[in-house]
Amino acid sequence: MTVSRLKLHPNQQLARAQWIDLRGQWGFAYDDHDLGHRECWQERDDVFQRTIEVPFPPESPASGVDDPSFHPIVWYRRTFEIPHEQTGDLVVLHFGAVDYRASVWVNGSLVVQHEGGQTPFSADITDSLRQGVEQVVVVRAEDYPGDLAQPRGKQDWRLHPHDIWYKRTTGIWQPVWIEMHTSAYITGVLWTPDIDRGTLGLAATLSQGEEDVVRLRVRLTLHDVSLVDDVLTVYGADVQRDMSLDLGSLTMSREQILWSPGHPNLIDAQLTVLNDEGETLDQVSSYAGLRSTGTEGGRFLLNGRPYYLRMVLEQGYWPESHLAAPSDEALRKEVELAKALGFNGVRIHQKVEDPRFLYWCDRLGLVVWGEMANAYVFNRTSVERITKEWMEVIRRDASHPCIVTWVPLNESWGVPSLLRDPPQQSLVQTLYHLTKTLDPTRPVIANDGWEYFVGDAMGIHDYTFDGDSIRRRYGSSEAIARTMSEVQPGDRFVTVPGTGRSGVPVALTEFGGISYQPEQGRPWFGYGIVPDLTAFEEKYRELIEAVLDCPTLAGFCYTQLTDTGQETNGLLTETREPKISAAVLQSINRGPSRAVPSDVLTEVRRVTRTSFGGESIRPVHGST
Repeated sequence: MTVSRLKLHPNQQLARAQWIDLRGQWGFAYDDHDLGHRECWQERDDVFQRTIEVPFPPESPASGVDDPSFHPIVWYRRTFEIPHEQTGDLVVLHFGAVDYRASVWVNGSLVVQHEGGQTPFSADITDSLRQGVEQVVVVRAEDYPGDLAQPRGKQDWRLHPHDIWYKRTTGIWQPVWIEMHTSAYITGVLWTPDIDRGTLGLAATLSQGEEDVVRLRVRLTLHDVSLVDDVLTVYGADVQRDMSLDLGSLTMSREQILWSPGHPNLIDAQLTVLNDEGETLDQVSSYAGLRSTGTEGGRFLLNGRPYYLRMVLEQGYWPESHLAAPSDEALRKEVELAKALGFNGVRIHQKVEDPRFLYWCDRLGLVVWGEMANAYVFNRTSVERITKEWMEVIRRDASHPCIVTWVPLNESWGVPSLLRDPPQQSLVQTLYHLTKTLDPTRPVIANDGWEYFVGDAMGIHDYTFDGDSIRRRYGSSEAIARTMSEVQPGDRFVTVPGTGRSGVPVALTEFGGISYQPEQGRPWFGYGIVPDLTAFEEKYRELIEAVLDCPTLAGFCYTQLTDTGQETNGLLTETREPKISAAVLQSINRGPSRAVPSDVLTEVRRVTRTSFGGESIRPVHGST
């Protein structure tokens, strides 16, 4: 048992200096006949005959179990101690994510239940602790492969992965940790920048216990320059404040203040809870990025200027650990690789990515499209599940400056009759408006890929393997309109009949998918085959240059960053080795800087001038 001081805290938006890391070996047991509840496994240790390395799923080699067969119910057990040097009246147990439904006991007492395989939860376990003995935590996880109403993303429901689906990730797959608190501590924080007003909004929630009134000290610094040092009086559990940053008095340039992939400036925050005597009750470190994102005149905007998206599809899957990251370092390397290949963003695909990955995107500079893992059927259960979990996703991730677009649905997954079914259309509308209600600061694409129904932008998936076809389909506004009405890429309607494009930006958000000729007998899925490395590079160059020759497209997302299982269409192998020189890929992806079409630029110039000197808007398509 170690008190972590040097490891990356699992939640950098709410990080404390001291925390107890519960990753490592746990006892483990399968419960294929669902006997655990009846036999009170939460109070026994004799049934835990296996061990597992947490947080790696039992289907993965990294777990030490490495059993990909069907085991819908699994149990975990471990002991822990609270170090004597740790102080605090309260002890809180945190889980990054458990797939899919979790029940947690401490010393035989049920402390929390949670449904949703992508989002965090926690429990105050103080009253369940015992004096003078080792503490025991037991977790039961349910993850039924055949439950297609469960938001599962690309986890296969069949025994062996097929087509584009991958091996399952059951149970604990993100960090588990403990923190100690006094009676008043911070439970949540949300940062909302407004670069036009020069303010940073703070919404913090506190658990105050017996304290009627506490004070919250907020200190904000940018490049070691103090922006705010203020003390707020807190009545109740919530505090909201728009803090003026007085940016006009800074001697820094716009590029030193605003967050972007090219200049990932972050405001460091320290939040301290104080009692009436000025004593510290809690202290967390956090951060925010000053940036705006939106759409206007057929373009995506970053900080009030047109921003061309050069993205790559990120499955976030490793052969040794599946959806779980192998390490903190692997998450950082993933971001560094995407940037090294010349991309300025990633579209997270059918997964809610680990917050540590988002932290490195914030810190190193990479924009992110945040997507939900979808169900495969439409019914009352699937609607309730995706709506509840999607709200938790937005709550967890809304403070990350890297996230510039929300995508609740992909390719009509979970709404298979969207074209004609009013209830399914209502769900898509609901998810769009719910997302805009919870976060009005970001664009939302309700359903990416095809069958556009409502959204601030449109993403099209088109796996044509011919560069000239891309130019013919997307080379002008007229060509795009013709493609929507006549071509229908992938034999799907680009828009739901009767739904207009309404001048929203259009991006090619899946294309390419180049693979080598598969070996005889090897499971394979791809969108186009080339025989060797030379042909791979030539075809990649052909497709990217064709996309870049389409001035009305607002960006692209290439499929995909890495090989994943039988889907061998990555720019990198599944062990993260480039198939083509990173320098060559970077040169192709960045391409020549192109001017924005005059009609688009005229529209974009209507964007409100910011508080950074009112300089003229200029196209930044070449920015990364």
